[in-house]
Amino acid sequence: MKRVYQSLLAVLLAVALCGPLAAQTDGTQPDGAISVESDRAQDFATRDRIMAILGQLDGYSDVRATVSNGIVTLRGTVVDAGRIEDLNALVARVEGVVAIENTVMETTDVVERLNPAIERMYDRVEQVVAFSPLILVALTAAALMWLFGFWLARRSWPWDRIAPNAFIADIYRQVVRLAFIVLGVVLALDLLNATALLGTILGAAGIVGLAIGFAVRDTVENFISSIMLSIRQPFRPKDLVEIEGDLGHVIRLTSRATILLSLDGNHIRIPNATVFKSKIVNYTRNDERRFTFLLGVEADADIAEAQRIILGALTELPFVLETPKPGVWVEGLGASTIDVTAAGWIKQHETGIGMAKGEAIRVVKARLEGAGIALPEPTYRLAGVEVPGTTPSAPKRPALPPAEVEAQDVGTDESAALEEIIEAERHALPDNDLLRREAPQE
Repeated sequence: MKRVYQSLLAVLLAVALCGPLAAQTDGTQPDGAISVESDRAQDFATRDRIMAILGQLDGYSDVRATVSNGIVTLRGTVVDAGRIEDLNALVARVEGVVAIENTVMETTDVVERLNPAIERMYDRVEQVVAFSPLILVALTAAALMWLFGFWLARRSWPWDRIAPNAFIADIYRQVVRLAFIVLGVVLALDLLNATALLGTILGAAGIVGLAIGFAVRDTVENFISSIMLSIRQPFRPKDLVEIEGDLGHVIRLTSRATILLSLDGNHIRIPNATVFKSKIVNYTRNDERRFTFLLGVEADADIAEAQRIILGALTELPFVLETPKPGVWVEGLGASTIDVTAAGWIKQHETGIGMAKGEAIRVVKARLEGAGIALPEPTYRLAGVEVPGTTPSAPKRPALPPAEVEAQDVGTDESAALEEIIEAERHALPDNDLLRREAPQE
């Protein structure tokens, strides 16, 4: 009976100790049934087994274990906190362990903490030395792949043949170079059995590329617009175009901007992103072009007769086309005149638009004045104001008879100098132009 009481007391003591131990330690406690009898031999065997296991593992050389009534007490130091947590799970698997009291602490000794790092560094060096032949083979394969890609990209065929212009051909070459660089990296990683690293590299590159894309959004937009303009070719070299209110002849289209030469001889540089999104008026696309001008005929004149005279004057101009026919119409009522618009068509590649318009105004004005139809200036009435040297009843001075005026032919002399400037500008940088006469035009 006394022995039964002793066994029950041991069981109660073990249960009482398990509660506090579980509360004091964060590791895993063993489960299962607890033996009623205490066995000192088993305690010694359990301790020896635990110490033998710890002796075979790195990082537990300073840990000691004692066992009493199946309760394992662990003391000592380790280099990191993770080993302390793993220790409970390891000891709990040993047969005969009732509870675990883990008092192992993390060491603060600098030498002990540096020794594992130094050992790991030595291991890495040994691995690199062992893998150096394979690394050399992988680098050689990647270099050969890169050299072939760069050689292929430098060739003029087939990129110059399949590309619409030199700018697109350069883009093809850049894509080929990038593709072979990626293929070389993949081949090297595959030889080293490190293809899992490629996903990390691509993910990081994607994040970096996204950030850079937001930072240089305007530059990327301008670059894409340059590609689209070089493919679509909305205008030709020397074309007279109007873009966002800027009028000029096209000198060249570069990878960043469209260069115009204004009619005053000034350079106009417009970003390609603006050109691509803007309305473009091309005055050179059609050979026929219409000019118009406004005349203020006196209010007392015969408007029909004035229209007939203006139309006859336009018809006799040698540079005005018969088809489409010239036209004359009443535009509206001015302050003291009847506004009449005259229009005529010319071949702008043979006749300058400014010279043609000026000659038409000169002839029409002479014909109207010869027929006695005046083109009065605006009249203003000032109430209560007398102009010195004049009287209200002063007679009008008689008009002199108009001199005989003949219609003259005009050419393109006005644009000859401008044409020479454009040619000089284009020949100055012949390779820096994405416009080609033989390319398709939208």
